[in-house]
Amino acid sequence: MQQQLLKMLEMQDAMNARVTAHWRAEGYPWYRAIWVECAEMLDHYGWKWWKKQSPDMEQVILELVDIWHFGLSDLLQNNNDANAIAQSLSQSIQTQKADTDDFKDALEAFVAKVLSDKTFDVEGFCRVMAVAGLSFEQLYVQYVGKNVLNFFRQDNGYKDGTYRKLWSGREDNEHLVEVLLALDASSDTFQADVYEALNARYIQG
Repeated sequence: MQQQLLKMLEMQDAMNARVTAHWRAEGYPWYRAIWVECAEMLDHYGWKWWKKQSPDMEQVILELVDIWHFGLSDLLQNNNDANAIAQSLSQSIQTQKADTDDFKDALEAFVAKVLSDKTFDVEGFCRVMAVAGLSFEQLYVQYVGKNVLNFFRQDNGYKDGTYRKLWSGREDNEHLVEVLLALDASSDTFQADVYEALNARYIQG
């Protein structure tokens, strides 16, 4: 777990630097991005008592992964010691258990702490993960995939508007799901393998 956490922290730092070279100096309010994503996630889960709704857990998981991107960024912005961050995260992930079986309650407790402290609430995030049924291994695979896709988008004109999000009639996120299912997440070359598989599909489409 420690090595996987270090890998994700390294990848997040690289992604942020790709967007803004000296991103730490900007002091971005990552907590704000986190709570806005939480609101979107609650909509995917469903909360309206006046209409029939069923939780869209696939979208909920995708939002959790996006929040993890912002959470890692917040931690890195406030601490340059990636090893210390990884060790602390590892302890929280292994010890935190869900204290409620109500997803909405767990999410709102997380948001309340994020807004109160204006920083990433690691323990609260781990509890939301537990209630959602998202394992660390699943988080790792989904994170690496989304991070690589974000890099791929940047490399292929995302910023200047020339990137094609539809490949062979389907969105890039759909292709990513298939790519992740076909690859070995335990491989040392997993990150590069994801990129190469995405590139092969992009060229064809």
